[in-house]
Amino acid sequence: MIQNKFRGTGAALITPFDEHGAIDYEALGRVIDYIIDGGIDYIVALGTTAETPTLYIPERVAVAAFVKRHIAGRVPLVIGVGGNSTSEVLDQLHEIDLEGADAILSVTPYYNKPSQEGLFRHFKCVAENSPLPVILYNIPGRSGVNMLPETTLRIAAECPNVIGVKEASGNIEQIERVIRERASRDFLVLSGDDGMAVEVIRRGGDGVISVAADLFPQKFCHCIELAMKGDFAAADEAYAPLDEVVAALFAEGNPTGVKCALKAKGIIGGTMRLPLVEGTPALYDRFKEYIVKYDLR
Repeated sequence: MIQNKFRGTGAALITPFDEHGAIDYEALGRVIDYIIDGGIDYIVALGTTAETPTLYIPERVAVAAFVKRHIAGRVPLVIGVGGNSTSEVLDQLHEIDLEGADAILSVTPYYNKPSQEGLFRHFKCVAENSPLPVILYNIPGRSGVNMLPETTLRIAAECPNVIGVKEASGNIEQIERVIRERASRDFLVLSGDDGMAVEVIRRGGDGVISVAADLFPQKFCHCIELAMKGDFAAADEAYAPLDEVVAALFAEGNPTGVKCALKAKGIIGGTMRLPLVEGTPALYDRFKEYIVKYDLR
């Protein structure tokens, strides 16, 4: 089943830029190799962590093509295709070459603050036009609207190619309700928060789409593997020393933190596109310390 490709740890891929703000494809290739070698189960390109709102559509097309070529079938690939205009999302579905990818991730429309009925109609339209399975992405802290469990479950029931949801509401009771009331385990419920990933799996979830996996894929994947096997005591023990690193990743926002950390590891530069800015020297120094202290890999 296609859903089995997306259980475990998915890595939310960044988009490195050079000092002039252009996409640094050499650095992007290094990141892809690093996280695949670290044991991640699949890659999610062009999501929040990729600074996708700052990428022009032709750049998104180019990034998707590069990531597919560089992965070369080593792990499954999810491509982010979302926006706050339904018609524009449909345009992206035609403009981005999705052949060879395994699913799309589509975020709740931001800024517009649609009603629950509006969310349902938006995703129904996206699902009907997507050539690939669709994973919903609920992130009210960024989109300004929370997709309620009844809406998620309604979409799942009426749209056969919607195969799961990345839940980043931060509300464990809401997430648990989707897990409890889904029609079958075939509908994936994935944590969108690294710090909640083990707890979501403990309550019946299927894994995580992770930012932390960009920085320390081996250690983070080990935590999730333990949780997926049901060994939650060992998963909690493995995660405990990493908790302050995960907190630091989000201390100055995402992807500011993970780019700062990967710069500290020497994998990429730290350039962001405005309105985002590079991490502070203090944050950089924290990551230099953590990389040694926790042997981050």
